[in-house]
Amino acid sequence: MHLVLVLVLDLHLPKMATSITYKRAVCCKLPRSLVDQALRMDASHSPIDYENAVKEHSTYVKALEKLGLEVIVLEADESFPDCVFVEDSAVVCNGKALITNPGHPNRKGETVAIKKALENLGLEIMTMASPADMDGGDVLFTGKEFFVGLSKRTDKESAISLKEAFPMYPVHTVLIKEQTLHLKSMMSMVSDDIIAIGPSSSSELAVKVMKEKATFPYKFLKVSADAAANCLWINGTLVHRPSTEFPSIASDYESLNCPKIELSNTELSKVDGALTCCSLLLT
Repeated sequence: MHLVLVLVLDLHLPKMATSITYKRAVCCKLPRSLVDQALRMDASHSPIDYENAVKEHSTYVKALEKLGLEVIVLEADESFPDCVFVEDSAVVCNGKALITNPGHPNRKGETVAIKKALENLGLEIMTMASPADMDGGDVLFTGKEFFVGLSKRTDKESAISLKEAFPMYPVHTVLIKEQTLHLKSMMSMVSDDIIAIGPSSSSELAVKVMKEKATFPYKFLKVSADAAANCLWINGTLVHRPSTEFPSIASDYESLNCPKIELSNTELSKVDGALTCCSLLLT
């Protein structure tokens, strides 16, 4: 009788997000076409230094490996300049992968290689169909529920597809202002129950909606810049941008009592790339 009572309470009372243990990651090498053909919101950025970009990406992969992950690195496809940003092609959760329908027409073909890679890894595959459009960078999974940013690349129909693919989790939509590319361009998980957020008006609007809609309780940690709020939270370690890129970032995260790793992203940030963009994390 007591066991039944505990189970009923467990189903209905909000809890902190459950810790996720990642074991593998899928990444992709950088095509040379990235330099001249990658999509970018701000054309005023200086050109990408390809060799430095490759070096930073190699350091990124090695960091994931040092965290105990088996990293599968796909070959680059010159036909898809943005293919290094594998996060946008799939949403992976509990051994299942929802292959997305990226919101920009130039990127829709990137999903073919990602689907094949995830199939080879034994994941159950589901595929999003039109008219739904989604970039994975608009999907924040807290471990207990999904928040989906409605942006230029992601629409309401895709949130419905996500709910159908992962019916055990609540799915909430969050409006993203036009000046922001993705939901995770301005926030990410930095602990099992803490979400780092940027200071922009777009972030403030999103957080207000998230607080109203969230099924479970979270703390929100405001940091010095939207881009500084994009981090990787992997098995108890926080991976964030270095102080050479964001001078206040050490103080931004000093309250978090966990191991931390700094990773540079000077080159890919010129084409709107962030730390979460470059990997699909698998349990």
